[in-house]
Amino acid sequence: MPTATLDGPPVQDMDKKRALVKEVTDAMERYYGLSREAFTVVIKENPHENVGVGGELVCDRIARRKQEGSQG
Repeated sequence: MPTATLDGPPVQDMDKKRALVKEVTDAMERYYGLSREAFTVVIKENPHENVGVGGELVCDRIARRKQEGSQG
């Protein structure tokens, strides 16, 4: 059973999660040619304070960008 794992920030809106799972399943069905019941989609949500990019927490990058934007 093919599995798609989506790793990203939390999605609070359940309708958006439903749409995301449906669209990923649609794509997998189209490209694998299997019945949609064969697919599993897993959403792994990682809060910004748990992810680092370039040696910096994402929450700190966002805060810095907001601060820089308010100064300009």
